Amino acid sequence: MSETLTDKDWDILVQRIRDKKCTPFLGAGACYGVLPLGAAIAQQWATQYEYPLDDASNLIAVAQFLALKNDRMFPKEEIVRMFKAFKEPDYTNPAEPHRVLASLPLPLYVTTNYDNFMTQALLKCDKDAHQDLCRWNKYLKDQPSALDNGFRPTTANPLVFHLHGYNPLAESLVLTEDDYMDFLVNISVDDQLIPPLIQKAFTGTSLLFIGYRIADWNFRVLLRGLSRYMESGLRRSHFAVLTTPSASEELRAKARDYLSEYYENIDVRVYWGSATDFVSELRQRMTA
Repeated sequence: MSETLTDKDWDILVQRIRDKKCTPFLGAGACYGVLPLGAAIAQQWATQYEYPLDDASNLIAVAQFLALKNDRMFPKEEIVRMFKAFKEPDYTNPAEPHRVLASLPLPLYVTTNYDNFMTQALLKCDKDAHQDLCRWNKYLKDQPSALDNGFRPTTANPLVFHLHGYNPLAESLVLTEDDYMDFLVNISVDDQLIPPLIQKAFTGTSLLFIGYRIADWNFRVLLRGLSRYMESGLRRSHFAVLTTPSASEELRAKARDYLSEYYENIDVRVYWGSATDFVSELRQRMTA
């Protein structure tokens, strides 16, 4: 059960979903048990390629090391090859996060994941799902867009927007430290890199972040990058499903208290738990 979301918070979230005023935002934890987490990939690479520093579980840092020792595409191509070996989630499982999210009456989903699980889940729900991505570097400028020719997402024809790229287009992946810096700089200089329709969702809906960890540097950078849209919005509440750190209960409690207050200052209310726990409770409340 939730440790922080109140019944009032849940009521707001459920009503926003029913009003189509919610945009799910998926992180790696939404794929837990199907794909390895970034820390596991980082540790594997750190051992295989003799990473010399003590932050061997930091995928962004280890990927940067591989890029410097080889070239910038090397870690991205490794990720693409790695993903080919993994199976899709069991979409017949009623508690599978992508399935639950796909069942919601929403027109837009945003993800920082590279996989296509959200799109596949929507297709399994008989929705005509489309994919698009942020064209954050020059290579991606000429990639065709699902938003060409006047397409506008609906609940029957939803759009999955990949903010940090997707497989198998290795050039689209935001993976290394350099990539994250370039991504943030480029979207701050050119606000058209995020299509106006996506920007409108950031400002005009409640964002629902699912599958992130409180220790994720990229999540905090993500929030900072989105803050200008969230701050310029209509002051709707946003929600984040975050897992607590692996530490003593006392330290976890302190972390929960600190980060609940931290995110509350930017209008993000936190559910402490796994993506599976959250969607199970969400499904119950949606049908109540």
